[in-house]
Amino acid sequence: MNDAAHDLHAPHFIGIGGAGMSGLAKILAVRGAKVSGSDAKESETVLALRALGAEVHVGHAAENLPAGTSSVVVSSAIRADNPELVAAHERGIPVVHRSDALAALMGRRRALAVAGTHGKTTTTSMLAVSLGELGLEPSYAIGGDLDVPGSNAHHGAGEIFVAEADESDRSFHKYAPEVAIVLNVELDHHANYASMEEIYESFETFVGRIVPGGTLVVSADHEGARELTRRVGGRADLNVVTVGAAEDADVRVVSVVPRGMTSEVTVELGGARLAFTVSVPGRHYAHNAVAALAAGVALGVPAEDLAKALGAYTGVRRRLQLKGEAAGVQVIDSYAHHPTEMAADLEAIREAVGEGRVLVVFQPHLFSRTQQLAEEMGRALALADASVVLDIYPAREDPIPGVTSELIIDAAHRAGADVRAEHSFAAAPAVLAGLSRPGDLLLTMGAGDVTNLGPEILAALAGVAPTA
Repeated sequence: MNDAAHDLHAPHFIGIGGAGMSGLAKILAVRGAKVSGSDAKESETVLALRALGAEVHVGHAAENLPAGTSSVVVSSAIRADNPELVAAHERGIPVVHRSDALAALMGRRRALAVAGTHGKTTTTSMLAVSLGELGLEPSYAIGGDLDVPGSNAHHGAGEIFVAEADESDRSFHKYAPEVAIVLNVELDHHANYASMEEIYESFETFVGRIVPGGTLVVSADHEGARELTRRVGGRADLNVVTVGAAEDADVRVVSVVPRGMTSEVTVELGGARLAFTVSVPGRHYAHNAVAALAAGVALGVPAEDLAKALGAYTGVRRRLQLKGEAAGVQVIDSYAHHPTEMAADLEAIREAVGEGRVLVVFQPHLFSRTQQLAEEMGRALALADASVVLDIYPAREDPIPGVTSELIIDAAHRAGADVRAEHSFAAAPAVLAGLSRPGDLLLTMGAGDVTNLGPEILAALAGVAPTA
């Protein structure tokens, strides 16, 4: 984006209800822009945006673009034949990619960008909450809601802007952060990256965008992140801070002690030890908190203050979020959709659940991801006591011949897992209620609409007909 900043006084967002788009729309609305947009359906997020004064249409049509629209904001998910995008081109309205709009919003702020194949949303949320607890009033844009619809973004009065940096379509190349976090580097987003080498090159470009004298906080534990560190280590004007359990980490995780649904974390930095509480379960979430701690320190926030403030973070929607309990069964929602995330969440829950069983209803996300990672997904599901696998959630993709959920189920069976298919989304709540018994913990897992099953499963467990 060249001059997109002045094009955002009356922006129209196609797909305004999406996690990334809605956050930008919210910040612009709060800053006084005349925001409009459209989405495929009504949602709590759409209602929250309307409450801020945004004009939001349900459905896509050329006439949705108001007179005076200064730009049309799109994500990579918007297809070229979308009628509003076609109308924008016909009317000569500038089209701005979501990442360009976010880059403009971060302008003149001290930007902190969080990248990595997994953990971005959680780590960005941890920073947003903890910096807010310290009265620094950060702005932020996150790929998920903290607690209520519309809490995925905030316009703060402070000088810091914390943003989730998405590698899926290389849009994170647009940012120029003062501090960047890279949590891990793995092969994903197979529709956009053909090899691990392309992934490394993309992350190298992102790191190359860090401002001179800025800081890269990078994992010392993940091999992909260590390889990235080796590749960018020759830059003289870049401070590199490694974090993790590895002995050579600059900020070393000494221990992570599970305490039910929380963890006690001890780190060593600057020659001193520091202990603090992370109010979500799992070793991977504890390591996310340590990366957040190191990034905040790089911005000049005292480590002791930030460590204490990190304890105020209690989770983000869809990241091991407790949806309720019925008939002695807890239902928790997990956004995990990549095998590494799936295994990490299942291991975290296994530590927290004690003697009970861990059950999963998993909805694969994207045909391309399933085609490439079905074997690993099946092995991850073997960490549960029993699983039900739904049909693939296509999102933006068209079907790929021969790619179905059966690939995952076959892989899970090879790993010795108790896994079965359920092709009827409507029948799934009753099936899962029938599998459950008191003391179990049941995860709804995936990046699609499997999250909607939580309340229906709880209703089925309680023997109550769900409300429409």
